[in-house]
Amino acid sequence: MIVTESDLRHFTENVFLSIGCSKEHAVLAADVLLLSDLRGIDSHGVARLTGYVRLWEKKRINATPNIRIVHETPTTATIDGDAGLGLVVAPFAMQVAMQKAEQYGSGWISIRNSNHFGIAGYHALMAVQKDMIGFAMTNASPLVAPTFSNERMLGTNPMCYAFPAGKYPPVIIDMATSAAANGKLEIAQRAGKPVPEGWIQDAEGNYTTDPHALKNGGSLLPLGSDRDHGSHKGFGLSATVDILSAVLSGANYGPWVPPFVSFLEPPADPVGSGIGHFLGAMRVDGFRPVNEFKDHLDNWVTRFKSASTVHPDQKVIIPGEPEYEAEQDRRKNGIPIVNAVVKDLNEVAQKLNVDPLAP
Repeated sequence: MIVTESDLRHFTENVFLSIGCSKEHAVLAADVLLLSDLRGIDSHGVARLTGYVRLWEKKRINATPNIRIVHETPTTATIDGDAGLGLVVAPFAMQVAMQKAEQYGSGWISIRNSNHFGIAGYHALMAVQKDMIGFAMTNASPLVAPTFSNERMLGTNPMCYAFPAGKYPPVIIDMATSAAANGKLEIAQRAGKPVPEGWIQDAEGNYTTDPHALKNGGSLLPLGSDRDHGSHKGFGLSATVDILSAVLSGANYGPWVPPFVSFLEPPADPVGSGIGHFLGAMRVDGFRPVNEFKDHLDNWVTRFKSASTVHPDQKVIIPGEPEYEAEQDRRKNGIPIVNAVVKDLNEVAQKLNVDPLAP
């Protein structure tokens, strides 16, 4: 089904309003999810909406949080999200980071007691709009086994870096530190298709292409898949995200991170509060004039796009380029949503007395 951006935005806002969010928070939360769908990251857009509602039903998400700074220096802060939507908590934190960067050149914020914050790119791009370099990362519920292990210890733990360009779109490196994001497994499950080898292992540690293997005790693999292909590097990147997001802030880390799915209960022995994020903003003009940086980043992009390729029909893809192209297309032609997601959304809408999503 193809849905216009405005219709999907209206529907999503109404769902958030129906669970008690303020108008401001409903609009912001919907904006985060919509950007994901617009940029072609279907695993983190409205497909996640019912998950937030179910967590709210279990009283694990606070629709009216008192988001506050609990520790602060001129360039750093720790924020408590009061169990609010990460879709709201993280933008609040990035605003604080940018305010500090405006005054001191950079701002770094660690967040605890939050929930899933959507795509990391949304928050990093907030800084780009102010001619800053944006950083965003978050830990997540444990689905990933460290190198040589078959025990789930880490989340997909994405990290994002966003850089403002001139004539080109921003350069955005937004990636999971696992071999694949869990949302891609969900897409494969809905489509009834296998996943590539190297994404997942079964409970005994054997490679499998079954997208349902997680449900049977399996685990995702770190970026790199195995030791010979650099999984220790993916493990190291994921550990960095976990430590900055949670050990630093006072959130839960490693196997103690609460699950995103509502049918699983959080660990009975938490070591912190909620899940954690880490956000940052740096003023470009703290290093060189903005226009000079943008001119040279444009030159960087131009040169990389002109690099020779193995096959004539291939091209070097700049980080963030496919998402930018998807956004241009979907703003004009609408957002495709698979039937399974539409069915799930409309079932929740009926329960909440919200008008159904229609093409």
